[in-house]
Amino acid sequence: TSSAAEGVTNSASAENADPAPMSGGDDEANISSGDDTWVEDGLAADEAFAPSRQSSGSDDDEFSALQNVVDKPSLRDHLIEQIQVDILDPTDQIIAASLVELLDESGYLPAELELVRSQLGASSDIFEQVIKQLQCFDPPGIFARSLQECLAIQLREKDRLDPAMEILLQNLELIAKREYKALLRLCGIDNEDLAQMIEEIRQLDPKPAQTFTADVAPPIVPDVILKPISGGWHVELNTDTLPRVLANNRYYAKVQSSAHKKTDRDYLSERWQHANWLVKALQQRANTILKVATEIVKQQDAFFVNGVQHLKPLILRDIAAAVEMHESTVSRVTQNKFITTPRGIFELKYFFTTALNTSGGGDTVSSEAVRERIRRLIEAETPADILSDDRLAEMLSAEGVNIARRTVAKYREAMKIASSAQRRRDKRAL
Repeated sequence: TSSAAEGVTNSASAENADPAPMSGGDDEANISSGDDTWVEDGLAADEAFAPSRQSSGSDDDEFSALQNVVDKPSLRDHLIEQIQVDILDPTDQIIAASLVELLDESGYLPAELELVRSQLGASSDIFEQVIKQLQCFDPPGIFARSLQECLAIQLREKDRLDPAMEILLQNLELIAKREYKALLRLCGIDNEDLAQMIEEIRQLDPKPAQTFTADVAPPIVPDVILKPISGGWHVELNTDTLPRVLANNRYYAKVQSSAHKKTDRDYLSERWQHANWLVKALQQRANTILKVATEIVKQQDAFFVNGVQHLKPLILRDIAAAVEMHESTVSRVTQNKFITTPRGIFELKYFFTTALNTSGGGDTVSSEAVRERIRRLIEAETPADILSDDRLAEMLSAEGVNIARRTVAKYREAMKIASSAQRRRDKRAL
């Protein structure tokens, strides 16, 4: 493939396409007491886990469930936010974002990921390292590749993954078959310990993604299409995702000719001007998306040719300068816009370093700058006025930085700063 500067073409075809198209024994009896509904395939039934979570079927339960649907964010958004906070390396972010799109409805990754790794051009070590990072995310058990791994992740978080428990997880089918004597022998434990361990497993969540309302990774229809051509790349808009608006000149002329009053003709003329303005505005938006996407492809040519480890550090200012637009414009047109490439589908914003949006759609601010601001605010607090994560989020919002409380908490924990309760105790002890 030739250099990006010479080898990237685009289809600025919004003008030539359809009218104005716009831009996932007794002893055994004791062990098996309770709701023993294990199934033969190794704990696949939901009833085998945490029976206390089951609804009583009352109206209150139905109302609570409906309220949860309203309040909970989608799992994809929840995971993407954690990626932006916890994974700072742009290369690792691209890998992580790609893995989010592979999650099934239960929150599991496919068992076989070699093709994905190869497509991304990532080394085995880096790819596995990113998966391990993602497995530390909330909800516990997410990004597992098997039921055994999902349960192990949750037990590790509870500091309960000892050697005996690991052996038990390797033999889940024996629990389903109620072969407790074999488990006692394999794990080297007594009846009481085995009963306790099985109960601990039952309290885990075998399908962590289902605590969220929306699809984990709903099907993504790309806004931009990247195709390899001789000597470079061809970038084009996906017209299927663009709104189609047509100002019907013939119909306007017919209605205008039948208007006898001047006020009617003036009104129709004004509406016609607004319609044409809308068509042109959508046309301009489509061309802007295409222009920005084309420049991103030029800047990230090494990534598309050689893989994720060749991802170039890139900020909004770089693209804005190249396409002669304001950074806020580039930021807006890359939000929730996806490009399909020979290496997979990516959100355009993942080709930039981590940043947070400011209120009012203005310039973005780097996560590093936000971390530093949080650190300074905490350093300036007094024993009588300790800042909670909620208060910090409110203060940052007042300064124009849109940030959630849980994001503040993650930034604070990443900087090894204690919670507000611990800081209050520490300062009172001084």
